[in-house]
Order: sequence, then C-alpha cells, then structure tokens
Amino acid sequence: MTSEGIDLPPLVAHRGNAAEFPENTLESLQSAVELGLRHIEFDVQLTTDQVPVVFHDSDLERVAGRPGCVHDLTWRELASVAVGEAARFGTKFRRVCMPTLAQVTELLPSWQDVTAFVEIKRASLRRFGHEATLKRIAAEVHVARDQCVYISFDLSCVRLLRAMTGNRIGWVIERYDEETERLAREAAPEFLFSNLLRVPTSVTHLWDGPWQWAVYEVRDIDTARTCRRLGAALVETMNVRSMLEAYALAEGA
Repeated sequence: MTSEGIDLPPLVAHRGNAAEFPENTLESLQSAVELGLRHIEFDVQLTTDQVPVVFHDSDLERVAGRPGCVHDLTWRELASVAVGEAARFGTKFRRVCMPTLAQVTELLPSWQDVTAFVEIKRASLRRFGHEATLKRIAAEVHVARDQCVYISFDLSCVRLLRAMTGNRIGWVIERYDEETERLAREAAPEFLFSNLLRVPTSVTHLWDGPWQWAVYEVRDIDTARTCRRLGAALVETMNVRSMLEAYALAEGA
C-alpha cells in the first residue's frame, strides 16, 4: 500500500507508525517505511552529554513510565531505558529503547526515496543553546543530508540550519495570521507545517509561496480531503495503516 497516485495528499508518518508501535523508535519508523510511506517525521532532543536522540518529550514519564529528564542524563544512562509506552501497549514493547539520531540517519540511505522531517525541539535549544544543539544535530544528519529536512517551531533555528548546512527547512507555525505570513515570506522555507485547528475557518486556501504545506494531527480521510482542498501538499498522521486503508478504498471507489 502507498498513498501516492490518488487525489489525496501523501502521508507523513508522524513519529513513525505511532499508532502501532512506540513513537519515535526504530520499530515505528521502519514500519511506516515498510507500509510504503515516503515521508517520515521524528523529533530530536539532546542528552546531557549532547548526544542527539530521537525523542519528543524532555521528561521520561509519558513514554518510559519513570521520572527523569533527557537533558539531565547521559546517553549511556538512557541507552537501556525502555520507551515502550506501557500505558498504551502494556509489556509488548518492554525491550524497545530510544534510538540515537545517528542510528536513524544511518538507516535512511537504505530507505530509498524517503524524506525525513527532523524536528528540533525547543527544550533542547533552551537548555544547550542554538549553536551547540544545531552543530551536534547537523553532524549526525550529514550522512543522509539530502534526505532530511530540518523543521522546528523555532524560526531562528531553521534559518540558522539553512545557513550552516544548505539543507531544506520547514517552519512549524503556531498562528495563522499576517505577522506569521510576513515572517514566512522573509524566511522562504521549503515547507510550512500547521495544525488545521490553527487555520481560521474563513480561510479557503492556504498562503501561496515558495513552500509546500504539511498539515499535522490528521486522523481521518475526510480531514485529509479538507487539507487538500485548502492546498496542502502533505498530511501528517500517526494512524498510518488505517489512513492507508482508507486511501486504498477511496482509490478503488
């Protein structure tokens, strides 16, 4: 199954196939690729010894079920911490641990034609500063830089990464208003990301520009169709398999 070739926006696997596997894990990302997706997204934080890891939160409570902050622990301390989301999956993934960014980017060349959206989290930027954080992340992405797009809510972060690396960038916007549009036109990112809830209901078409729109938190095909009508090029979902099945039914109708 794939999401290509029909009049619906291609899917981006939000933290991988996160409906069926613990988010941001090698298992989740691999599953999304095996299901046929050609766009994946994952989050990056830094450990206290500044090792980039694929992880969304700054604390461990939600996915690991234990106290602790990623920024306060070394990679050696974190490497064996299970992130199997016991609240969702019980003990099924009790041996699944968080990957480093290097482990993911080493796999990317074997995932041909896959684009990875690498989201830099603001918590790491605040803790370690922009320069240190971005240098560490860029060093690990370099092995697969042509497949990667840096994205962040922090506009200065993605601007700096473009200047440092020449990579494509994407800005995740928090408001859909005139000031945000002005900043977007100044930065001219290749991608703009937004939650559909941030787009006023009066909007009939998303801002045109040098970017492609990606709408995240899409859970069903009707919302995907709405995003397409608004001009979105991509939709981001955790419900990879169910969305693909809905796309396949729509294609066969």
